[in-house]
Amino acid sequence: MYIYDEYDKTIVNERVDQFRDQTRRFLAGELSEDEYRPLRLMNGLYLQRYAPMLRVAIPYGLLSSNQLRMLGYIANKYDKNYGHFSTRQNIQYNWPRLETVPDILADLATVEMHAIQTSGNCIRNVTSDQFAGISVDEIEDPRPYCEIIRQWSTFHPEFSYLPRKFKIAVSGAENDRAAVQVHDIGIYIVKNEQGETGFKILVGGGLGRLPHIGVVIKKFLEKRYLLSYLESILRVYNMFGRRDNIHKARIKILVKAIGADKFAEMVEEEWSHVKETSLLLDEKEITRVKKYFAQPEYDPQANNDETFQKNLSENKAYSLWVKQNVKNHKIPGYRAVYISLKAPGNPPGDATNEQMQLVADLAEKYSFDEIRVTHDQNLVLGHVKQEDLYSVWEELKSEELATPNIGLMTDMICCPGLDFCALANAGSIPIANQINKYFDDMDYLHDIGELQIKMSGCMNACGHHHVGHIGILGVDKKGNEFYQLTLGGTAAMDATLGDRLGPAIPKSDVADSIKKILDAYVEHREDGEQFLDTYRRIGMDTFKKSVYAEQKGK
Repeated sequence: MYIYDEYDKTIVNERVDQFRDQTRRFLAGELSEDEYRPLRLMNGLYLQRYAPMLRVAIPYGLLSSNQLRMLGYIANKYDKNYGHFSTRQNIQYNWPRLETVPDILADLATVEMHAIQTSGNCIRNVTSDQFAGISVDEIEDPRPYCEIIRQWSTFHPEFSYLPRKFKIAVSGAENDRAAVQVHDIGIYIVKNEQGETGFKILVGGGLGRLPHIGVVIKKFLEKRYLLSYLESILRVYNMFGRRDNIHKARIKILVKAIGADKFAEMVEEEWSHVKETSLLLDEKEITRVKKYFAQPEYDPQANNDETFQKNLSENKAYSLWVKQNVKNHKIPGYRAVYISLKAPGNPPGDATNEQMQLVADLAEKYSFDEIRVTHDQNLVLGHVKQEDLYSVWEELKSEELATPNIGLMTDMICCPGLDFCALANAGSIPIANQINKYFDDMDYLHDIGELQIKMSGCMNACGHHHVGHIGILGVDKKGNEFYQLTLGGTAAMDATLGDRLGPAIPKSDVADSIKKILDAYVEHREDGEQFLDTYRRIGMDTFKKSVYAEQKGK
């Protein structure tokens, strides 16, 4: 895990002092709202529907136990005793008082955390795979490169006021668990024909009003050129990205307007001027950063445990949890444990102070003091011995953190929606509750199998509805909440935008409509097919008829 050096600490502490004075002046009437707005956005502070919202950065989703304890402490002291983990691997507080935000930032600084560049038209928090460094399908650990990008992009003077916000994701595995292709820049670690490791670079991905899957502009980039090539992409975007229309300001619009080939040419031209400059990333620097992400001291006897299989055979509930929430680890005798933040009745992605304190304790005791935040709003303990799994399961149950639903229908991605967000058209959390109540049979959920439901309360797509197997978008119709359904989306390696099912449906009918979709799936699936497979094979018409047949006959 990366440890802040004196430069990092100075930057963070000075920013706390700056924002404390800026907030004091605003509350005293010395700064207008227009003057204060860009200052608060630089520090992750939004004014939401009912209260300010503070977004705290969790770079590439990695936390220590002390950091998670602090996040829980802040939730208890300054908020309503919970925080919301987002699809950006960040945490958001929805109820802090404005005058307390500088104190929150000061508390965060004591554990090397901050809210810098979590909002505004800048390079946001770099995200990655929650199984980075431990997955069996990994080519190389992406986290050192995420950290290098973080250091390069923080307070970058040229990119502080881009045409629009800018997001980067990095994956080092054969399977994409970081939604790389729906980012402004997506980076895959790959090997070329000579067996050398480098990067495949994509640009122009993104969701929102005009969703796009990213396009490849560089099939193989040598490691030493990572920063110079990223700098060149950002310069082209900064020069030619639109600033006259906020809805057409993202890099995806520029790439689509001029074409991927032309955009790549412009990047190559810019790159020719900077590729051999001080931005050159030498092996010494890569090695230096890699040391922060060295493997922990695993127990060489961990694979000799005999209790794991015994517990599986004797406890059905435990066995079900292991099947759904426990994943393979590249070190024999260890497993990665998903901690579900999707218990029925709880808003997806929310965690209370008590839950965060428990997870911090478990990480300290069982997982080398490390917690990972996932892209789909859960947590992971990355290094748990098989012999400790039963104890971890029992402790997680005590705080409703052991729901065996990872990858199933109730493991939903969900934005805060109308309950909090001033931009939302409709609620998301009430729909999640509706779906949880309607589909409360765990046997049914496991029979349906892998199914990713993703929902957003508006077209900004914070819930990534475009790439859900079933996507749900809240829309406003003359003051009433309706929901647009899409089918067939995915953010995996074969990333695809979902197809619109048909007219938006009333709020009361969402869960029932999903049941009709699933009935059609069960009727038409072939052996071994998951929902996405069946949809791709038979197409939209069968599902559309299933949902709208009764309406047509009325």
